[in-house]
Amino acid sequence: MTKGRMEAFSDGVIAIIITIMVLELRVPKGTDISVLLPLAPVFLSYILSFVFLGIYWSNHHHLLQAIKHVDGRILWANLHLLFWLSLTPFVTGWMGENYFAAWPVALYGVVLLSAAIAYFILVRVLIAVHGKDSLLSTAIGSDFKGKISVVIYIIAIPFAFVNSWVAGALYVLVAIMWLIPDRRIEKNLP
Repeated sequence: MTKGRMEAFSDGVIAIIITIMVLELRVPKGTDISVLLPLAPVFLSYILSFVFLGIYWSNHHHLLQAIKHVDGRILWANLHLLFWLSLTPFVTGWMGENYFAAWPVALYGVVLLSAAIAYFILVRVLIAVHGKDSLLSTAIGSDFKGKISVVIYIIAIPFAFVNSWVAGALYVLVAIMWLIPDRRIEKNLP
């Protein structure tokens, strides 16, 4: 399989995940602007998840720009990442529909943490296949943002039971960190 085919498949899966999330947004009954207020948590959770999926899509694209080929290990590591991302619509909906209650916010964090770990595994498998002197390995370096993201998720998940809004704010913090484009790979491309 070519890396282009894996990238196209991954793009399609992420597009479907986003489509499922937007289809879960229900149109309110009524024409007054006040009917939108109860939907605020649903819409906020959708925005956060859309941003996270966009971040994964963008960084996944950069990863694949820095490699030459894929093998079975890479395909399975990629599927592992896509599995966790595919759970995003469920946890997004549960969190939004339940006004950011503790268990939904904690489970949302578990999915974010699992996706981050899966992404880390994918990067490590790509480096193992392409070598420690590869463009990707040089570009990734120590991966501080990836490691600190995992630490923040680990803190946020149990914190959801203390204050779910603070846990949500920690998830937003991770998103903000990654919204700043990760130029490590772009800078090293020929």
